[in-house]
Amino acid sequence: MRVILFFGVAFAAMLNFCSLANADILIGIGAPFTGDYGAYGVQIQKGAEAAADEINASGGINGEKILFSVGDDAYDPAQGMAVANKFVSSGVKFVIGHVNSGVSIYTSDVYARNGILMVSPASTNPTFTDRPKPLWNTFRTCGRDDRQGNVAAAYIAEKFKDAKIAIVDDKTPYGRGLANATAKTLKAKGVKVAFRQNIDYRSEEFSPLVARVRKAGVTLLYWGGLDKQAGQIMRQLAENDLQVQFVSGDGIITNRLASIAGDAVAGTLNTFAPQPANNPAHKYLVEKFRAAGIEPVEYAFNAYAAVQSIAAAATAAKSTDPKMVAKAMKEKGPFKTVLGDISYDKKGDSTLPGYVMYKWAKAADGSYSYYPQ
Repeated sequence: MRVILFFGVAFAAMLNFCSLANADILIGIGAPFTGDYGAYGVQIQKGAEAAADEINASGGINGEKILFSVGDDAYDPAQGMAVANKFVSSGVKFVIGHVNSGVSIYTSDVYARNGILMVSPASTNPTFTDRPKPLWNTFRTCGRDDRQGNVAAAYIAEKFKDAKIAIVDDKTPYGRGLANATAKTLKAKGVKVAFRQNIDYRSEEFSPLVARVRKAGVTLLYWGGLDKQAGQIMRQLAENDLQVQFVSGDGIITNRLASIAGDAVAGTLNTFAPQPANNPAHKYLVEKFRAAGIEPVEYAFNAYAAVQSIAAAATAAKSTDPKMVAKAMKEKGPFKTVLGDISYDKKGDSTLPGYVMYKWAKAADGSYSYYPQ
């Protein structure tokens, strides 16, 4: 009798657990958490978790609580696919990710086939949302490289009319896409480029590039790539007494850039989105991020807004079915988020204002940071 009673209690508890588990919404966070770009993943995880804390505290999404499954894609498409398969097998409905455009593009088909909606906080390559055969499930809270490249090119054409320009990228979908967009707009504005070069994203030796810059008399270098190589290129140019204006995009925005480049970072220009951290209304959130051990930049806020967008669209759709939520995201906006009121177009791109130019300078405490121009 006791055995039967115990089984009955245990079985009832198991049913209750299953009921509770089924009442939760599982969201995957796919990003790099190890390697050179692990800081991006931390920003995205903290941003998503902060949004979920707020949403769960006010009742969740249609009464369902948000839980997370975290996957380390190591900024690599192959590892990203392993993460995608993990999310599929574990019942993830939505993904906040990925960072690397190549990873996001590569995994998006898997997510689409398995009914998973994804919102990238950082993948800016146009192809992510812009396909010959559009996917139903791709969204982003960040901007696109073609828009970012337009802003950079317009700034260069206006402020550096007489510059000798080199355009260099790291061969990744992000870096090449950004550099191509900038080059295309410069050409349309009648601005000539001294040379165009590709460098493998794993390279750390830039002597050939430095020599080519010197030989061509380059005075402005546009970089399509990330912070680590950007800092190394800046430092090596400075060590060779070359005065070159460095211009880049949102991929160089990290604290690590200045630690690598040193004083050579001074004067660097880069496009980036308007920063929510500068909005006094978000003081409480900035303090929350700092208490969690991060200095929030765009990626944390973009991840926060991604979760808010999913929650608001699910509320509008009165459903947590990813396809219903995707439909609502495109048709029911704008949605209130920490980035502002967001609407999404038919491709899944945010309609928020895109990019402004920033300049790196030394603060009173001796550290370097970037400031809007």
